[in-house]
Amino acid sequence: MEVILADCVHHSLRHFMYRNAIFMCERLCSEFPSETNMQLLAGCFLHNNQAYAAYHILKGTKMAQSRYLFAISCFQMDLLHEAEAALCPPNEPGAEIPNGAAGHYLLGLIYRYTDRRRSAIQHFQQALSIDPLMWCAYEELCILGAAEDASSVFGEAAVLSIQKQYLHHRSENLQTLNDDLNSASARNNNSDDVRTRQLKHTQSNNLRDIPTNYQGTVNLGGAASQIVNGGSNISFYNTPSPVAAQVSAIAPPPLCRNTQQNGSSINSLGADSCSRSAVNSIIQAPRRKFVDEGKLRKISGRLFSDSGPRRSSRLAGEAVANTNVSAANNGTTNSTKYLGGSKLNSITLRSMAVRKGQSFANENIDEGIQNEAFDDSRSNASLSVSSSSPSSGNRILEQGATKSVGGSLTNDAKIINGASEILGLLRILGEGYRLSCLFRCQDALDVYLKLPYKHYSTGWVLSQVGKVYFELVDYLEADRAFSLARHASPHSLEGMDVYSTVLYHLKEDMKLSYLAQELISTDRLAPQSWCAMGNCYSLQKDHETALKNFQRAVQLNPRFAYAHTLCGHEYVALEDFENGIQSYQSALRVDSRHYNSWYGLGMIYLRQEKLEFSEHHFRMAFQINPRSSVVMSYLGTSLHALKRSEDAMMMMEKAILADKKNPLPMYQKANILISLERFDEALQVLEELKEYAPRESSVYALMGKIYKRRYMHEKAMLNFGLALDLKPSAADVATIKAAIEKLHVPDEIEDNL
Repeated sequence: MEVILADCVHHSLRHFMYRNAIFMCERLCSEFPSETNMQLLAGCFLHNNQAYAAYHILKGTKMAQSRYLFAISCFQMDLLHEAEAALCPPNEPGAEIPNGAAGHYLLGLIYRYTDRRRSAIQHFQQALSIDPLMWCAYEELCILGAAEDASSVFGEAAVLSIQKQYLHHRSENLQTLNDDLNSASARNNNSDDVRTRQLKHTQSNNLRDIPTNYQGTVNLGGAASQIVNGGSNISFYNTPSPVAAQVSAIAPPPLCRNTQQNGSSINSLGADSCSRSAVNSIIQAPRRKFVDEGKLRKISGRLFSDSGPRRSSRLAGEAVANTNVSAANNGTTNSTKYLGGSKLNSITLRSMAVRKGQSFANENIDEGIQNEAFDDSRSNASLSVSSSSPSSGNRILEQGATKSVGGSLTNDAKIINGASEILGLLRILGEGYRLSCLFRCQDALDVYLKLPYKHYSTGWVLSQVGKVYFELVDYLEADRAFSLARHASPHSLEGMDVYSTVLYHLKEDMKLSYLAQELISTDRLAPQSWCAMGNCYSLQKDHETALKNFQRAVQLNPRFAYAHTLCGHEYVALEDFENGIQSYQSALRVDSRHYNSWYGLGMIYLRQEKLEFSEHHFRMAFQINPRSSVVMSYLGTSLHALKRSEDAMMMMEKAILADKKNPLPMYQKANILISLERFDEALQVLEELKEYAPRESSVYALMGKIYKRRYMHEKAMLNFGLALDLKPSAADVATIKAAIEKLHVPDEIEDNL
């Protein structure tokens, strides 16, 4: 019963029927209240996004797997200190982290979100050393800026580690196979005495108890089933020994076979039950028939006289499989070949089945009720199996072992080749992702181009390419890459928050609105969807509605740093600087390397004229992303406000070299030159800037200011007029009109006014 219920739960989980899995697992835990079964129930609740239920079920448990599942539930409920205590019990300082690489990865996440960067890096590295294919651990290291070169992480040592893991699995399988061989030999050696007693019993009873022919029907268990025999010949029964014990969770082989010389068939009706195959089983159990005790006594002599060698149901099942009898694999593999599969431990499952199978078989034989029917397609196979020698089962297992060992040499080479191919691919992907996290954007693009086309054209890679172009402030190429990503994976939300920001900067309001609607219809519970919707409203200058959408994204995923940053931007647009500071700080608590938040804090302090704070936060952003022209421009602006004009000029030169198409550093450089009264150089910079930004009103306004300072009133008036024609903001319009009114007022008098 326990095995069947557990298999039903796993079957339901495999088919995503979580409600059924929870219901059946509750029955399992009620009937067999063990911690292992409680783990299974907690896993069902976690699959169904009910972490709180798993939390209460597993609280106080001690087994390693229980502690891991409890930590998962705590992490999802944001109970990070309890999750840490579950993985690293304070009263057991030397306790091993459960679940190996997965446990270290979870502990690394806990340390990361509790601002213990060094410990987080250590556990992510430990997870990678245990399992080189744990890509998510390498991703976290890249986000933390602590990832090693991908060629060293996914190198030859990783290939050997993967090979070692698979060889370890194979050795476990072979050990299990040897245990089966030994147990089968012990059973066959002990079967001779029992068979002798059975033969003596049948010789004295078979002629007296079995009739010479059957007319009509024979009732088996009342209404349970019927065996119809219209011929005049004696029925032939073939059955294994009643004392054979079950070794696995598969039902015993058929006991009853009724054949006739004239070819009439067996009809079986109304079977009461059908046993479910266990995890990793090969042959589906046939239907059981029940016969009443009196009838069974009459045929018992013939049954025992023709009884074949005793063997376990598993061995019989393998023999039937070897004679090309159809098998129900249910997506699992033979126990001599598996490398993974069900969460239930195969050895535990086998031992449970032995205990249950032995008691079930003995009880049925004692009461005389065990009887099963074969269909015609299995007749030859069942006869050959039941009449074979006692050692045939061992030979079958030995043949399987020989095949497994013989194929291991080829499999070793395949494992090495496969691991090398996988790690070669991960080296390219990992190096590209590492470089993009370090904001070495052009290098990252060059690495991604080394990928095969079938991998480069996937949604994830194209999204990463789009993010790289976004950091390069090449919004047109970013739009193209994200559009290809949407076409390749229209269901994926990876990078769509950044894509919406790209469309915001391009002022593509129609495309942005369409993207937001598409994402909301795809997944209303994803933060990326609400970020896109918020950007859509922000582009329409509806900052309050945009803020509500960004807050919804934060509510759905409090660890989504970019949503916090976008909230901060909207607070700044609403001039709510206090809440803006809190939003930026929340983003930095999630990701301390989120340079956009450092930049946002610097902008707030610059507007509040807290110049030292502003310079500090801009410098922090510059240390994280030393290639951002925008960050360098504002850092130079804050330095200029602190009267450090030479440092500011050097920073502006770096910003111009980083992105010659960015008009901001050139404009700020002109401002610095004006403050140093180097008007000719300032005009030269602004003339060059007009080529990059011909419709920027502030450029003409600044040129008009320079001409006014040089008493060239006609050129000053011309540039002020051009600035007004380009429709600047209301604040800029007021400033320009005030400058026109004071056009003939000397600067010294204007400053005094």
